[in-house]
Amino acid sequence: MQGLEAARALYEARGRDLIHSRFPEYESRIAVGLAGHGSECFGFDDAVSTDHDFEPGFCLWVDDETDRAIGLALSRAYRELKTGAGARSALAEQNRGVRRISDFYRRYTGGPGAPESWQAWLYLPSHALAEASNGQVWRDDQGTFSAIRQQILTGMPEDVRKKRLAAKLITMAQAGQYNYSRCLRHGQPGSAMLALTEFVNAACAAVFLLNRRHMPYYKWQFRAMEELEILGNMKDALEFLLTGENDAAGQTLKAQVVEDVCAQVVGELRRQKLTCGIWDYLEPHAHDLMEHIENPQIRALHVMEE
Repeated sequence: MQGLEAARALYEARGRDLIHSRFPEYESRIAVGLAGHGSECFGFDDAVSTDHDFEPGFCLWVDDETDRAIGLALSRAYRELKTGAGARSALAEQNRGVRRISDFYRRYTGGPGAPESWQAWLYLPSHALAEASNGQVWRDDQGTFSAIRQQILTGMPEDVRKKRLAAKLITMAQAGQYNYSRCLRHGQPGSAMLALTEFVNAACAAVFLLNRRHMPYYKWQFRAMEELEILGNMKDALEFLLTGENDAAGQTLKAQVVEDVCAQVVGELRRQKLTCGIWDYLEPHAHDLMEHIENPQIRALHVMEE
């Protein structure tokens, strides 16, 4: 049983009745679910994940007023639900149990809710936004927690998406289409692999942006790509660039894969009408994309800034 399923089973079996019996007047003010830090919140946990910080648990999100009224008592009641020990770190306890809504989102956005400015949307790490909006919410009568969650999921300004995407495109061009082969010609295979790593990371980020999704922490980005409708099928090709043989034949094949990945990205850029060009090289697409940004402050930023 995966963590999300185990957490909901615990809530349904014992948590719901505990809240109803002890805090009936506040029951409708407590949002319940599981989200935030941890592979189980993405649904990516497996047997290996249980070797540390693994114990069925869920989150109880409350507003500041409710926290002042019953936060301590609710926390004590929640601890009665714990069923296991296991190897736990000091940080594990911070991710479950009673949390103020404002505190939960402040951990990821720096404020009590969704980003409020284009600057915040541009400079916040994608993995932070992914953690702020993953998992499941099983009850939220007031809708406060879910409204912020939805804003993080769908509220990124289009000009910010274009800006972040332009930066990823130019990194793909420089690292993969240009520097990979040059490093090999310079006799620097280690630098060539670093170039490929930069290319793959930028390509993954570009695919998430094209899907209007937030890319999670690096160790889960390939797993998350499997769920993307747009270009998610490039996951195997991108993994090959990192894991395939590096003999002469492998290097030639990798250079071809880089160009194929770029061609598929160009196709999607054109499908979404984000660029008008037909260039094979991604750098002019990045600059063309910048010209499609309406906000003059964002358009004036350096193409690689994010």
